[in-house]
Amino acid sequence: MYMCRHLLCVGALLLGVLVSDEPVGAEGAATAPTDLVTIAEVKVRVTDHGPVVLLQAEGKAIPIFVDLTVALSIQAALIGDKLDRPMSHDLMSQILRTYGGKVTQTVITLKGGTYYGALTVAFRDDVKVFDSRSSDSIALAVHFKAPILVGRDLLNSAGRVLEKSKTEDL
Repeated sequence: MYMCRHLLCVGALLLGVLVSDEPVGAEGAATAPTDLVTIAEVKVRVTDHGPVVLLQAEGKAIPIFVDLTVALSIQAALIGDKLDRPMSHDLMSQILRTYGGKVTQTVITLKGGTYYGALTVAFRDDVKVFDSRSSDSIALAVHFKAPILVGRDLLNSAGRVLEKSKTEDL
């Protein structure tokens, strides 16, 4: 039931964007930082606390806990795998591509202990930024191979130093 409501909302949102000139804003969302860092690598891991997406850059990783369906969607997109049935992000990606849209980037911010995504989508000559859950924003960016950006302040405050691997490349 939740998934059906979610897909209906996504479809209505896309339809509204495709036929309307009104901007879709991020009222009340975190403001975009000015000093941005491009995430070099995205990894999905399973922990004792659930699935986590690791946004890695400059020797640090920002952990963002996500639900299992988002983790599966991101992992499948990262490795180029097709799931038996399309998930929400697959569907949205397909709809965007069908109507000439594409995700050009996402900016992940943190406000009040909650991560936010500012998803930039281009439709022909029109560009809009959508407020979204960070996990959905990351998933769509991965599906489109679009840059994921974070503020340097977020990387420094929430990023955990990556441990050196115990194995070495030959």
